[in-house]
Amino acid sequence: MPETIAGITVPDSPLARETTELVRAAADESLFHHSRRVFLFGMLKSAARGLEVDPELAYVGAMFHDLGLTDEYRTRDQRFEIDGAAAAQAFLRDHGRSAEEARRVWLAIALHTTPEIPLHLEPEVAVVTLGVETDVLGLDLDQISEEHRAEVVAAHPRPDFKNRILRAFYDGMADRPETTFGTMNDDVLAHFDPDFHREDFVRIIRENAWPE
Repeated sequence: MPETIAGITVPDSPLARETTELVRAAADESLFHHSRRVFLFGMLKSAARGLEVDPELAYVGAMFHDLGLTDEYRTRDQRFEIDGAAAAQAFLRDHGRSAEEARRVWLAIALHTTPEIPLHLEPEVAVVTLGVETDVLGLDLDQISEEHRAEVVAAHPRPDFKNRILRAFYDGMADRPETTFGTMNDDVLAHFDPDFHREDFVRIIRENAWPE
């Protein structure tokens, strides 16, 4: 029987079950439970906003969104968000989903650390950002009832989650610091590494090759 948590039914299709197995194998317990909470919180907030979301696509987007931080899926030459997005896109195409559906999930993952923009795109894009902003940043947490919050966290605990997710971000990006330029991810590197130097957008403009 499909699992229901806080009134949200977790997809139980073959694609969803394979998604769960894949993420369980690649991610540690903290990232796995975080990804499930992102799905649940994102679906709760989407429902409150009257958004009609494909639950399978939302599940893949939520579960794959941090895979770019894991040893199996991370690269060293692009943003971790793109690593996860590419893996999800290929996975969905391999499982018979359309190019358009896979594109939506690619966008959901690639943009999940980019504020505001995902919320103006398709519901399957917005749902991942809504879940991430809830679980990581605590944004608009009061829009989810205490009962639903408690039920989600009982199913997917978050012990020492703030420290663990920060460490996961750092470990996943420390050897590719240039990929954090222009994102909030450089805050993480600056927090952990006193020798990290951020790129300066103003300096790049002032010192670029144009003569004027």
